[in-house]
Amino acid sequence: MTLTTVLFDADGVIQRPTVDWRSTLASYVPPGRPAEEFFLDLMAAEQPSLVGKGDFRTAMAEVLARWESTAELDQVLDLWHRFAADDTVVAMIQELRAAGISCHLATNQQPYRRAIMHDERQYGAWFDQTFYSCDLGVAKPDPAYFKAILTAIDRPAGEVLFVDDNAANIEGAREAGLHAEQYDLDTGPAALRTLLTSHGLPLG
Repeated sequence: MTLTTVLFDADGVIQRPTVDWRSTLASYVPPGRPAEEFFLDLMAAEQPSLVGKGDFRTAMAEVLARWESTAELDQVLDLWHRFAADDTVVAMIQELRAAGISCHLATNQQPYRRAIMHDERQYGAWFDQTFYSCDLGVAKPDPAYFKAILTAIDRPAGEVLFVDDNAANIEGAREAGLHAEQYDLDTGPAALRTLLTSHGLPLG
């Protein structure tokens, strides 16, 4: 079946951090406390808000209090702003759209980050539709996430390619019947172009 649609993940595919998250977070941990455990606690606290449950800011504040961190909440939240899209990848997506291929954003994000991406940085202008896990109420790698998108775009799974940097997400997409390929932005946009053209997608 000919591909008509591509779903793109955000972090690691379209955009990358502009700061070293781990070293920055480590500076917020009191002396003698394990920085890696602090990082994992923050990530765990974020999980409910990725599917639209709970308040992200409240969850982060609770972690800071639990760890007796001297960092201000806004200082930590600022890290979620520290990312940049790759212009070459964005241009590639526009090239596909101009050739008649539907392109959609498919990303796990909580409402705070969604507002940055969608409202402040206007990611919606780059895609036919955008699908944030916090809006769908389900997150990758759950196959239900992909099935919800298929319903929204009204396309059979066999016409859709999903690109993500996470192996578990790739497996979830394949379980839902999509074509899926793993790609990491650190390998360079040229590798993404090769991947897409290998599926017969119209890129020069």
